[in-house]
Amino acid sequence: MATYRLRVIIEDHEEVVRDIEIKSTQTFNDLHLSIHNSIGFDSDKPASFYMSDDNWKKGKEITNKNLSEAEEATKARMKNARLCDFIVDPHQKIYYMFDSGLWTFRIELIKINRDEDQYAQYPRCIKSSGEAPKQYGTTLAAALPIPDEFDSMEDLDDDDGDEDESDGDILAIDASELPEGEEKDDTFVAAIGDVEESADDFGADDENMMDDSISEDKDEF
Repeated sequence: MATYRLRVIIEDHEEVVRDIEIKSTQTFNDLHLSIHNSIGFDSDKPASFYMSDDNWKKGKEITNKNLSEAEEATKARMKNARLCDFIVDPHQKIYYMFDSGLWTFRIELIKINRDEDQYAQYPRCIKSSGEAPKQYGTTLAAALPIPDEFDSMEDLDDDDGDEDESDGDILAIDASELPEGEEKDDTFVAAIGDVEESADDFGADDENMMDDSISEDKDEF
């Protein structure tokens, strides 16, 4: 019994090639299942073969879709259609659409063997090149962008630390430097701001005392 060697190429992925051998008396449904076994696709989707000319112009349709009585007059069912009943050219071309046209394939008859291998199981993939694409794509959630004005906790901690240091300017005075007669602790500590205010107050009082002294001297004179 004759066997066909068919070369199957995925359109838009021409590097993905599978050579499949199948008996001439086997059906298009057998070919349909063999194609998806060879590329790892789920075959449980609508599909149609179209007998094509050398320019890949689609002709007779062989499908796994449910057909009405009117459609059966112009179309064939995969399970009932044998390859040998449709292949009439030694270089026959077949256009194959799968999953409502989401995937398309070009199939070409490249060799006819008059005798089959009695120990082989048909259909079978005898040559495979190229990694098949994933049938079902995956979508990854994009990472959310970080706003430019966003401050990390580390930055906030640094800012807080700076504020504490600026607000806490302390002047330390050794007790040995205080005038005699003053009570002395180990260390006298005053805020710089307080020292400045004290200096301002002292200057004002001193100036008033000097004015009063001058006035008294004038009166006595």
